[in-house]
Amino acid sequence: MSAASFGVTDFVGGVAARQVAALRVIMISTPVSMLLIGGLAVVTGGFVTPHSVIFGVLGGVSQAMGVWWFFSALGSGPISVVSPLAAVVDASVPVAFGLFSGERPSHVAMTGIALALMAVVLISRQADAGSAAHRFTSKVAWLTIGSGVALGLNFVCIDHTEFQSRLWPLLFARAAATVLVFGMAAATRNTAPPSGFPLRLALIAGVLDAAANVAMVLTLHTSLLSLGSVLISLYPAATVMLAVLVLRERVNRWQVAGMALAAAAVTMITTG
Repeated sequence: MSAASFGVTDFVGGVAARQVAALRVIMISTPVSMLLIGGLAVVTGGFVTPHSVIFGVLGGVSQAMGVWWFFSALGSGPISVVSPLAAVVDASVPVAFGLFSGERPSHVAMTGIALALMAVVLISRQADAGSAAHRFTSKVAWLTIGSGVALGLNFVCIDHTEFQSRLWPLLFARAAATVLVFGMAAATRNTAPPSGFPLRLALIAGVLDAAANVAMVLTLHTSLLSLGSVLISLYPAATVMLAVLVLRERVNRWQVAGMALAAAAVTMITTG
């Protein structure tokens, strides 16, 4: 559920970011998500602990930066390339954190990590010049990688919160993200909210973001970090499918091979 919701959120947000600045999109979607999660947090109860506050805020800051960079990359580059590449980086961060923390993945999982690195190279190959107006430039590449790292760190932060805190860490995360987003919007003079179709997309993105994050917290609180985070990183399946079906984006055979390799890598990391 988290992967599917994140995937549709990314597509909707990316389309909106092609019409208005990405910050103007998340300036609407983030507080909408916060309000919905706040209501659910009150209903579900739980305890507010120091970890839920500290790691919730850190996760919110990391996710806000990651979503900003990610939507910017989706708005400037090909969605069908940006989304899988960000997911590979996103999934690798919790695995790397586990290694530094003393975890020792199996040979299957380590092979999956190696395949993921190969997938990054293949997915990054640009399609034919005339196939799309949005090209995978060096700027888009850096935004994509940066967003993957930031979103991966969000997994690590949320995983450090206690199960009994329920959804409170997520509320603190979205509150911190909302403050940060409005601060960045003011600093860059992007305070004018979108209108019309982009506004409707931003509202939809906010609702889907809330659903995706709630499912993410439930997953990370009830499973291993390396397992849950990698499964959630399957979100490009929905994003790419929508990009191909709705936007008629085209990908070359190397990128298709890279996406297949990324899917195999995610599977191997999970089963390993």
